[in-house]
Amino acid sequence: MRAAKGSLQVGSFRGIPIRVHFTLLLILPVLAFMFGGAFREAARMAEVPPERLLGSPALWGLGVAVGLFASVLVHELAHTVYALWRGGRVRAITLMMVGGVSELTEAPPRPKDEALMALVGPLTSIFLAVVFGGVTVLLQDTRSFNLQFACFYLASLNMFLGVFNLLPAFPMDGGRIVRAALTGRLGPVRATRVASGLGRGMAVLFGLYGALVLNPFLVVIAVFIYAGAEGEARQVRMKATLERVPVSLLMTPGLVGVDVAASLWEAMWALRREKKVVLPVTEGGRPVGWLWLEPVREVPEEERATFTPRELMRPAAVVGVDENAWTALRRMAEHEVPQLAVVAADGTLAGTLDLSDVQRGLALYQERTERNERAARRGWRQERPA
Repeated sequence: MRAAKGSLQVGSFRGIPIRVHFTLLLILPVLAFMFGGAFREAARMAEVPPERLLGSPALWGLGVAVGLFASVLVHELAHTVYALWRGGRVRAITLMMVGGVSELTEAPPRPKDEALMALVGPLTSIFLAVVFGGVTVLLQDTRSFNLQFACFYLASLNMFLGVFNLLPAFPMDGGRIVRAALTGRLGPVRATRVASGLGRGMAVLFGLYGALVLNPFLVVIAVFIYAGAEGEARQVRMKATLERVPVSLLMTPGLVGVDVAASLWEAMWALRREKKVVLPVTEGGRPVGWLWLEPVREVPEEERATFTPRELMRPAAVVGVDENAWTALRRMAEHEVPQLAVVAADGTLAGTLDLSDVQRGLALYQERTERNERAARRGWRQERPA
């Protein structure tokens, strides 16, 4: 759900940011070196004389590495298009060291749609592999060696992406398909637990194999798969817990806002009176923004009477008092804010909710849920016939 830290936006698709994580920039020269080292072997497999190819092996290696991540981007765009078509919401697409991720703020509602959304990425990669493979075959008698070699490499990369992502190792696409298939029978939490266990098991196998063949890249992939499987399982457990907790139980109620037409003198007094570094800005009792202490301090004292909170406030994101905590957390991620204004049914300010409120509620209710599950398991074991 959350955007990957350390990423840089390089474009957008239908208003969805496309970002590159710094780990990709770290791994790019490593991949370029690896692909460059395999240059002659790849040329032999493509049935292309290496001496007839323009450019050095290092340059081809860099081009292939870039082509790999371009293929990953197309793979993620396929996920995104399907998710949008089926009613999901995508916050960003991030390309990382070991692939890409489409950051969903709202997944398609049905398990079937989740399975198809996961499947469409590998199918797109395999389709591209077939297309580039067909072009490679057509170019074999044309002596267009450079184009033939490029198409061969793109076909190989996309076939690898498609097949690799179909492995039942959560959080890869195959693991998501397994999770979706099990959800109807086991429920989302237990289905995720099973798929996550498969992912961690496969990550251990990747790591052991990478260590045996002295391939550090396989070890890195194994670490990311293991961490991703564990993180996804944790997020699903968190979602299942927070969906049962209303915002009204976690919010800070009764906080007084600053009127949008007040002077900054009055705003400063309100911040000091409430002992807060930020307060909601209201208009007719309805939250319209947030006012932080630091920008108010930066205005010279003699000028504070001539300015209003409207000129310094940041837009407010709101959540209804009867909505659940998962919706609130998702809204924080969508708006990239650490807190929300909580509104009553008539739209007036009822309180505030920040990330620490949600985290405290999560810890409390997860502990209660786990305690109930342990009690239920003990009761089930006691009731079993001898």
